[in-house]
Amino acid sequence: MIEQQVAALPLHQRPQMRELGRRSEAAEHPFKRPSPNGIRNAPPPPAVTHDVPLILSEQIGHRQVIAAACPAALALGLTPGMAVTQARALIPDLDIRPGDPDADLALLDDLAHHAVRHWTPIAAVSGPDGLWLDLTGAAHLHGGEARFCQRLVRFCRRFGLTGRVAVAGTPGAAHALARFGSDAVAVIPNGQEAQALASLPPVALRLTPEAVTAANRFGLDRIADLLPLPRGPLARRLGISSVRRLDEALGRVPEPFAPVVPEEVPATRRCLLEPVGTADAIEQVIGDLLADIVRQLREQGRGARALVLTIERIDGSEQRLSVGTARATRDATHLARLFHLRIERIDPGDGIEAMRLFAPRTDPLGATALAVNLAGDDAVPDVAMLVDQIAGRVGEAAVFTLAPIESDVPERAVRRVSPLDVPHGWPAWRRPVRLLARPEPLIGVLALLPDAPPRRFTWRGKVHAVVAGDGPERIHGEWWRRDGEVWAVRDYFQVEDDSGARFWLFRRGDGVDQATGDLSWYLHGMFG
Repeated sequence: MIEQQVAALPLHQRPQMRELGRRSEAAEHPFKRPSPNGIRNAPPPPAVTHDVPLILSEQIGHRQVIAAACPAALALGLTPGMAVTQARALIPDLDIRPGDPDADLALLDDLAHHAVRHWTPIAAVSGPDGLWLDLTGAAHLHGGEARFCQRLVRFCRRFGLTGRVAVAGTPGAAHALARFGSDAVAVIPNGQEAQALASLPPVALRLTPEAVTAANRFGLDRIADLLPLPRGPLARRLGISSVRRLDEALGRVPEPFAPVVPEEVPATRRCLLEPVGTADAIEQVIGDLLADIVRQLREQGRGARALVLTIERIDGSEQRLSVGTARATRDATHLARLFHLRIERIDPGDGIEAMRLFAPRTDPLGATALAVNLAGDDAVPDVAMLVDQIAGRVGEAAVFTLAPIESDVPERAVRRVSPLDVPHGWPAWRRPVRLLARPEPLIGVLALLPDAPPRRFTWRGKVHAVVAGDGPERIHGEWWRRDGEVWAVRDYFQVEDDSGARFWLFRRGDGVDQATGDLSWYLHGMFG
């Protein structure tokens, strides 16, 4: 647009190139999350919903009860604590899945550690479904309490979680408003906890089931009914613990909680008296750093799985060099050898004035049991060091082994794992030695429908005449992944051509029903 306006001006009125070069558009913030379709201030993505009501079940004694329910199930009257048999009687097509409390707690623990690193230094897990976050002195770093709450809700939605956030002067009030309040985001000023909690039920104060039953029997349906009662009669009716919960929510007594403490990452640093730039000097400093970090790992009873070396040049720039190991280790000689394989990647520039080394990933490492004994049996060779050296030369992604996955579709039935893993559960049916990452189409295929193997096909411009064939092995699509595989069928054949080469190919469709496939042929692998 600017170029057209400049071209329309007379020559003597056109700006000079020096002036044009100074014109620029405002650049986007490099760390700002891009908005969809380039629209700024786009609304957050919608929360995850289920067409079929979904509940999670848990075993309590001899009964299966609802541990959690999706919004659709809650709208139908299915609440946590209800018997699964009663829920199934009310809604026959209910989607029931077993709950995993250990996985839920592990996820909450990860979120708490994320909060400590990015949001606030004090965070803890609050029960089986929430977090405590102490925003004292940290809210202004996020644009205030209200803005932080909105950002937190959007953060949860990006990961498919439904978040409710409440900010109050006491942990008890925040806990009650986040779970029983009417708003997804609530910010209560200090000193107004009583007004905010007045309309909530007594169960919001985390009372015991006996205390909740007693409150209902005495007609105490709201927290507002508890506030004017004297402490003595209230303690006799609901218990002294209920009175303490009320006082904690109102801020009359403190309610401390134990925050999570992230593990300290082993790290060490060396400031050099004079800048260095030779490979021998750099390796000597790396050896000193490794000696220090191995000492820290030994004190913690852990071994390094990844090490990151940060090089500080005298011009203020930095360079990072990382190495990884297939198994936790504290062998300084082996780690120094891994850095030696990548020493040529270091650019010292005008000189290196400081170097830092830290281990972002560590695993527990105790005593190692030896396989040899006095009878003279040979120990099982440890190839971990060999794997590390090969990965240091060709790259970590190039060294792996394959493990099976529970899937009938061949290209989904394997995955890459660590080269030291021992995969189990391989299927009994035969599969080709080389499986193509993506099946390649065949042309000029001559075959009789519906069950005869092909007699001739052309692959990569070469015609193959088939002399023997076996099949078909029918594989159906995984309908639970996507709708396109509901009726999909593949008929696999093992064939051998006149040169002795053996191939694994398939036809889309069963040859009878057109909905199962278009009868096109593909080559998927080779035997031998």
